[in-house]
Amino acid sequence: MKIGMTYDLRQDYLALGYSCEQTAEFDKPDTIAALAAALAAGGHEAVPVGNIGQLTRQLAAGERWDLVFNIAEGLAGFGREAQVPALLEAFAIPYTFSDPLVLCLCLHKAMTKRVLRDQGIATADFAVVADPGQIGDVGLAYPLFAKPVAEGTGKGIAAASRIDGPAALDRICRDLLTRFGQPVLVERFLPGREFTVGILGAGARARSLGVMEVVLNDRAEAGAYSYENKQRYEDRVLYHLVDDPMALQAEALALDAWKALGCRDAGRIDIRADDNQTPCFIEVNPLAGLHPVDSDLCILAGKKGLAYNRLILAIVDEARHRYGI
Repeated sequence: MKIGMTYDLRQDYLALGYSCEQTAEFDKPDTIAALAAALAAGGHEAVPVGNIGQLTRQLAAGERWDLVFNIAEGLAGFGREAQVPALLEAFAIPYTFSDPLVLCLCLHKAMTKRVLRDQGIATADFAVVADPGQIGDVGLAYPLFAKPVAEGTGKGIAAASRIDGPAALDRICRDLLTRFGQPVLVERFLPGREFTVGILGAGARARSLGVMEVVLNDRAEAGAYSYENKQRYEDRVLYHLVDDPMALQAEALALDAWKALGCRDAGRIDIRADDNQTPCFIEVNPLAGLHPVDSDLCILAGKKGLAYNRLILAIVDEARHRYGI
């Protein structure tokens, strides 16, 4: 097949003056090269396309592909991850991963939690602070945890995200509102073990790739899988495949959440245990990072013996199955 590749290159946005934190979710050239090599190893013609602007120009020029392998994150707004899929749907071009509705929903962490709570899936109690005047309305018991409502890669998360009183809540919420220009999700702090569950497929075909526990060492920022911890994971984070009873509970919860949200092809769900040792949904990444060395999904797959090329081709196979290609 002729497979186009849509993505946002981090270096392009850095050159335009965006910060390292603003561009944390965007891709490096070696990710694109690894994807192209994996697709070629499967007998496909891999065609680099680029970001939504480059995609728009190529579509207008009449370019088409049998399938698009989409990892474009977009730059702004709650619909940023849905922009490329929506455009591809308008041109009736098949693509990998979830549809625009799911990508918009899952980017907004509070909306996601509302849907899953309605489905009976365990998640920490939460509130949303859209402006400073709402900070005093948060009626949750401390400790709390605050983060931007629609960011990934640990953006906006640090040791200070764990909040023990009203003064800290006011300070952190005001800071996040100013820095990210979006509401703040405030949740009951979950003190237990943290897991990430890799998933392949959609609906009845959805299955777990495995459960990986995320353990912070003594050099890490305490209490959170933060932006800095993720950026310096080799020195701060340990990853362990686990299959004990709590891990299996987390795996079952993740699959239930994946199916309830309608996610497709591949991704990750993050889980953390509460003070009763009950696994609770944290967030979902239906457009997970695919750097062959640094990305959690690829780390997990490698630990399970699923080589990078096989993971990428498995994602393509899931998309082909959905479209009947």
